[in-house]
Amino acid sequence: MTTSKMPLQVWILTLSAFAIGTAEFVIAGLLTTVSESLHITEGQAGNLITAYALSIVIGGPILTLGLARFDKRKVLIGLMGLFVIGNIIAAFTTNYHVLLLSRVIAGLTQGPFYGIGAVVATSMVPNKMAGRAVGQMFAGLTLANVLGVPGGSFIGQVFGWNSTFIVVAALGVIAALAIAITIPSQGKGATVGISSQLKAFKNWNLVASLLITTLSWVGFMGFYGYIAPIAESVAGFSRADVTWILIIVGLGLVIGNVIGGKTADNNLSLSLIMWPIAMVISLAFIGMAAPYKIPFVIASFIFGIASFANVPSLQMRVMKYGAEAPELTATANISAFNIANALGGAIGAYVVDSTMGASMIPYAAMLIPVIGIIFIMSQETRAAQKVAV
Repeated sequence: MTTSKMPLQVWILTLSAFAIGTAEFVIAGLLTTVSESLHITEGQAGNLITAYALSIVIGGPILTLGLARFDKRKVLIGLMGLFVIGNIIAAFTTNYHVLLLSRVIAGLTQGPFYGIGAVVATSMVPNKMAGRAVGQMFAGLTLANVLGVPGGSFIGQVFGWNSTFIVVAALGVIAALAIAITIPSQGKGATVGISSQLKAFKNWNLVASLLITTLSWVGFMGFYGYIAPIAESVAGFSRADVTWILIIVGLGLVIGNVIGGKTADNNLSLSLIMWPIAMVISLAFIGMAAPYKIPFVIASFIFGIASFANVPSLQMRVMKYGAEAPELTATANISAFNIANALGGAIGAYVVDSTMGASMIPYAAMLIPVIGIIFIMSQETRAAQKVAV
């Protein structure tokens, strides 16, 4: 393939990522609404973030191992079907524990879908466009934050939060049909034994890559998952204002995703170091700006750029060192992202329900990424020394 244009199939994967991304992140805009409706604390509502993330962490690699032998097209359609079921359950419950269960069911699909989808996307373009193909697919996540999350937040505020999940389920149906219509059969996957796939994790560079993803990404959900209570209780915005704040942050995510794909293609090592540092600085800026409306929005927008610029380079490093089992390692990286989301959600839940309050969330979200930056620098230095030798 010599064309520089993304094939239609990559755009379809983008649409699917949009549906899944909306389901994952929409709770950020509904946090206070859900907590009031179900008579639970904001920290307990934050557990809906953690449950979804842990479902991805645990279920993703297991499903990927079991599904590796099947036609990728059928697997992607089946995963979207399970995703729809999870969100339909959420749409028709008023019970907190059933809602938690629905998040677990929907979360099971994300890891294998993104992992398998990323492999399919990169196989459709030249090697020099691999970073942009991954970035294009994950643009669905960024668009979810520009359109899906604010739209879901608005729908939840006007029609009730259950209505949001009806719309998310409908998005899943559309995505499944689009895959069935536009993506041809991929044939049966290579019959690779589980033990053979797991051997890939004997490579320290792969393990280090997964650790890099987890450590550097904690700050994202640590702040983003609690943007509504920070905006309302610290910056002084109304609940209705949260919708347009999420749109502005989402625009930052789109810009960051595009920039991150280009920098990852140009210099992967530099991109891996530069963007986590930028995200930590933006969190410090948010902490200082939070009591002031306009500075808070500006800082949040910058955070959006810095955070999602990380995604292509983090995914590419894992795929670089996990070539022996590309689908499993790509899915493992989605799990690594969601270990970070679970940690970030748990940190935010603890802080928001403690005497520290929402104003301290951005500072708490910085702590683990700082450790991540130190670890990234050590690993990239080590890799450079090996190349030099």
